[in-house]
Amino acid sequence: MIKSGASLSAKHSEADSKTNQAKPLANYNMFASNPVLVQLVKSHGGNWGVPKLEEFGAFLGSLEADELAIQANRNEPELHTHDRFGNRHDFVDFHPAYHALMEASMKYGVHNLPWVDPRAGAHLVRAALMFMAFQNEAGHCCPMSMTYACVPALRLQPDLAEIWMPKICSNNYDKRFLPAKHKNSVTLGMGMTERQGGSDVRANITTAVAKGQPGPGQEYMINGHKWFLSAPMSDAFLVLAKIGTDLSCFLVPRWKPDETKNGIIINRLKDKLGNRSNASSEVEFVDALGWLVGVEGRGVATIIEMVNHTRLDCMLGAAGLMEQSKLQAMHHSNFRGAWGKMLIEHPLQLNVLADLALESEAALRLSMRVAAAFDRSATESGEANFKRIATAVGKYWICERAPVHVAAALACFGGNGYVEEGPMPRLFRESPLLGIWEGSSNVICLDVLRAIRTDPDSLDAFLAELELELELPPRTVDPFELFKAFELYVAALRKDLVALSADAKSKQPEVMARCEVSMRSVVERMAIALQSSLMVRQAPQFVADAFIASRIAHLGGRAFGTLPELADVKAIVERAYQLVSLT
Repeated sequence: MIKSGASLSAKHSEADSKTNQAKPLANYNMFASNPVLVQLVKSHGGNWGVPKLEEFGAFLGSLEADELAIQANRNEPELHTHDRFGNRHDFVDFHPAYHALMEASMKYGVHNLPWVDPRAGAHLVRAALMFMAFQNEAGHCCPMSMTYACVPALRLQPDLAEIWMPKICSNNYDKRFLPAKHKNSVTLGMGMTERQGGSDVRANITTAVAKGQPGPGQEYMINGHKWFLSAPMSDAFLVLAKIGTDLSCFLVPRWKPDETKNGIIINRLKDKLGNRSNASSEVEFVDALGWLVGVEGRGVATIIEMVNHTRLDCMLGAAGLMEQSKLQAMHHSNFRGAWGKMLIEHPLQLNVLADLALESEAALRLSMRVAAAFDRSATESGEANFKRIATAVGKYWICERAPVHVAAALACFGGNGYVEEGPMPRLFRESPLLGIWEGSSNVICLDVLRAIRTDPDSLDAFLAELELELELPPRTVDPFELFKAFELYVAALRKDLVALSADAKSKQPEVMARCEVSMRSVVERMAIALQSSLMVRQAPQFVADAFIASRIAHLGGRAFGTLPELADVKAIVERAYQLVSLT
């Protein structure tokens, strides 16, 4: 697939050759041109979803979808607090391009597939849909993710689920600002954090008082605020509020049963670094009507059912941004010449691109492995235990790696990567967000520590997953003893995790502090070990060897583009850049 300067494709005009500018990366199939994604979907039991994925992938890789992404981010949502008659209506107006992307993603079930299709692998197929949607336009993926993720929490209150699930399960996007009962479909959002507490939801001060009979499924009046409420035009929100001193979870719709507007006041929209097509708002609840979901005082435990699913989407989103950034860098390097040959033919550029490919592939493999665990966890306890800890481990590491990965890809363009006409600035602005959404990196690391301390089965399941790789037959050719390096890495990690598990149960402040301060390093090692294991089990040996050599054996440097000489960088790039139907 790598083209030399002497054999540029005939699809490129004479003007392209004279200006030495690459054409936009467009009119390719995001799914069919990604052999790793295709392999993972099929190997994890999602073969039935291939036609859907190919169709969605063709749309997302089209010039039409690319233009929609550009327009949706260039024309940001606008808040209209009052209608033309002076009535308060708190309406957020989105550009038609945003609505077009919402319509496309809902058509393919990005927001609901596992809840409408009982076949095995539905979470996995839906994960592949989300992975591709993020590559095109990340902002509209927020309501897709929250609508998908709300279902496990909502099902804890069957009477409410019976009302809302038929609309959630619809694939017909309905943007109208109407009560849900008059709409073809709905989207749901979530409100947790407040200005005085942020991630520390125990500091929340929003209150809920029973309107009549208290208890699950009953009506409450909610008063307070939320500092971040994304996708505020959603039809309902899962919201945390206190009954007395304890947090509970409530379903708060935009409209009351009498079809009057609920007391959700949008004060302003956030002026954000990225994710600009998606509105994020500051809201107040003024006697807003909400219904208690689950047991009173168990709000965090209830809404965490939603958060676990959105954390999976953070992984998928970060992996998607890596994938698209890598492809954009490879495409540019393949059609841009310097010093007598294409950029992709220069050894140093090739090394950078190969390193980006390794990081991107490892992120995708880890994300899809966790997605597969979401499918299997309902019937397999080991998968449920693995999902508990691997979701947090993957969310931390992949989201940490995304910004530096996208930055390195952007640098491959030189100045062309820094101008707003191209895709890289938008991808770069999106890249830090996934490490903040659904728990910042420190919060996620503390969640891993909590799992190690209170759920030893989850740690056992994680270590058992690593040992699957150790059960493979010994390599016949391994001159650099990379397999041995991996074995030693896992053995040292196991030893440290066993010790950490014991220390984590201590009540001594100094021991607890020592455990906490170690967690970033611990979770990083856990993620790299799991990624390495997946690469060895699933990828060609030359790909796995390069990953282990650079990430575990430390035979290269710290920056992207420092792969050791043993890495077959040309083969890695050729394998990673298999785009079809380029125009």
